[in-house]
Amino acid sequence: MAAGGFSKLPNGTVVVALNLPYDAAGVRVLVHARNRARALTRLRNLGLRAVYLRGNTAPPTPDEITAVLHHPDGLIWRTTPAPGDNGVMTELWHPIRALLRGAAVAR
Repeated sequence: MAAGGFSKLPNGTVVVALNLPYDAAGVRVLVHARNRARALTRLRNLGLRAVYLRGNTAPPTPDEITAVLHHPDGLIWRTTPAPGDNGVMTELWHPIRALLRGAAVAR
């Protein structure tokens, strides 16, 4: 089960954030959609079949919400910070196509 959460925006849409295991490091995926179910469906349609959101333990931060709202696809990712980094991120957000393209090459 992946840690994650969601934030409901004033216009009624939601931003869902999920921490997923991927290779040695995990990734944080952000999805902007009309509701939580539609956000998870968008991920499942991309091939991430076993993605579930249980609870709201790791909701998106205001900076993450801004990042996903300014992306044309509304679906972005980056690696999760290492335990010694104190949560400081220097990596930029990537479109989901970059993650899925890397997975297809690894197969």
